[in-house]
Amino acid sequence: MTRVLVVSDTHGDERALWQALEEQPAARLVFHLGDGAREAEAVAARCPDRRFQIVRGNNDWGSFGQFPETGLEIVAGKRIFYTHGHQYGVKMGLYRAVCAARERQADVLLFGHTHQPLVDYEDGLHILNPGSLSYGRPTYGLLDITEAGIVPHTVSLRS
Repeated sequence: MTRVLVVSDTHGDERALWQALEEQPAARLVFHLGDGAREAEAVAARCPDRRFQIVRGNNDWGSFGQFPETGLEIVAGKRIFYTHGHQYGVKMGLYRAVCAARERQADVLLFGHTHQPLVDYEDGLHILNPGSLSYGRPTYGLLDITEAGIVPHTVSLRS
């Protein structure tokens, strides 16, 4: 099994990001979906045993050109499309983000921006929004890829 940690919208809360990493030691790959790209980069620099994929969000001012808006990663043979989501209007609906994932023949769509955790499945596409590590009840996502399939879920950060 491959376990992937998915976080978003840390908004400067580096402590919460560290806590999520500590809670999930088996996750060697971490997706940070924006609005906290700077702290994700700082934490990644101190975690050589983990690989970070980082995209910028609408609040990652000054990081244009440093972090992409979207990415596509193949993990355990599954195609994962990831983005912050603001450029796809995810607060108004998922149609544009789902279309972008399908255009890339993705098996999984990861996005943030709404601060609301979401796990969904739509005609062969797994959809995961980890929520926010800094607003409301802090949450993150896990993506388990096994021989039997893909299992996305969200987890509340321990108090």
